[in-house]
Amino acid sequence: MFDRVVIGVDPGVAATGLAVVAGGPGGGAGVVSAGTVRTRAGLPEPERLRAVYRAVSEAVLAHRPEAVAVERLLWGRNVGSAMGVARATGVVLLAAAEAGVGVFEYAPLEVKLAVTGNGAAGKREVRTALERIHGLADLPREADAADAVAVAVCHLAQSRALRTAAR
Repeated sequence: MFDRVVIGVDPGVAATGLAVVAGGPGGGAGVVSAGTVRTRAGLPEPERLRAVYRAVSEAVLAHRPEAVAVERLLWGRNVGSAMGVARATGVVLLAAAEAGVGVFEYAPLEVKLAVTGNGAAGKREVRTALERIHGLADLPREADAADAVAVAVCHLAQSRALRTAAR
């Protein structure tokens, strides 16, 4: 019921952040792996989406997470970009569903609030909180991968809160 290994995903067609984070018994967390899946701009979108799907499927197979946590798409002004992110999210959901792993989606505000305590935090503040508050020393330099770590940490925090409430 409560998650120990989570795959965090910051979905996109051009770049998808993918991180495996393990929660410790004392409430801490550690980055098992993190990186960015990049797809070539000239490839047809179905090929790009297949690359995202394969990367998520391979991560699920290799790490056997209890959950996949995905940053939820917020519709903005760029509808074309949002459609690509929505499609990338769809293949992430499919990969998790095929493996029988539960998916949890979090809005960017929820992730920032869980990681920093401030829903309006910037990327630098999120990174600093991941390092200082959550003790994650080996954060990836790539923004998409670091965002995926933050999504996974958000889910671990939610899972811990549920565990505490169930006692």
